[in-house]
Amino acid sequence: MSSTRAPSGKSTANRNVRLVVEYEGTDFFGWQSQKDQRTVQDVLIAAVERVIGERPTLIGSSRTDAGVHAEGQVANFRTNSKIPARRMMHAINFYLPPDVRVQSARDVPRQFHSQFDARWKRYRYTVLHAESSRPLLRRSTMLVRGDLDVNLMRRAARHFIGKKDFRAFGSEVGRKKITIRTVYELNVRRRGDRVIFEVSGDGFLYNMVRAVVGTLLRVGQKKIPPAEVKRIIEQADRKAAGPVVGPEGLTLVRVSFTPWKRRAKSSTSSRA
Repeated sequence: MSSTRAPSGKSTANRNVRLVVEYEGTDFFGWQSQKDQRTVQDVLIAAVERVIGERPTLIGSSRTDAGVHAEGQVANFRTNSKIPARRMMHAINFYLPPDVRVQSARDVPRQFHSQFDARWKRYRYTVLHAESSRPLLRRSTMLVRGDLDVNLMRRAARHFIGKKDFRAFGSEVGRKKITIRTVYELNVRRRGDRVIFEVSGDGFLYNMVRAVVGTLLRVGQKKIPPAEVKRIIEQADRKAAGPVVGPEGLTLVRVSFTPWKRRAKSSTSSRA
């Protein structure tokens, strides 16, 4: 993995600023800039431009989809501005809408690239397991009614661990697309009326995390046995796996730029 590629290609700016960004994704059409759509990237670019006086090339670590949230999105941009990073963070936030905030800003080496240098990412999906929805949680959880066996889902989750072909869990996957990824960890736990899935890996296919959760929910509802997950992975057939669940329960928790270590699971910081 190379870290020598410049974030803005031909930029001659000597300073490279890294941001950790949190956003509530419901009212955004995803991270990636798109014409005539409200995106996190465009909103951030506009705010940064007002602070530094020039339009930056802003690189994000993960292209989260429409409706997906983030606690630890990482982005960087080049600039010649002399504004100290901490002061810059507060100034950028002044121009941002309330559903997105920069949580930290700091100077990093010129060669740092938030996309190419990322080593692993962690996503969390939260299910509200109840008979009725909760208005205060409607933007951050997916409602599931009826029986849901967490122990069965934990058993099934073990089959996802390791370097494998996850073609069965990707959307819009062409025949020539490389679909091998490494999942380092997949935890399923209950916290009151919520069931939380946390998955860490070196990368994820489009809609992969949401399809994995959809498959595990089928296991928890006793529609498929835990051992069937192994066969679904080996079969590499998208139709055999579970549905892609909605975006509202998904949050990008962390992007790390250091090699995976098992003890990393105890930290929810995105500043590594």
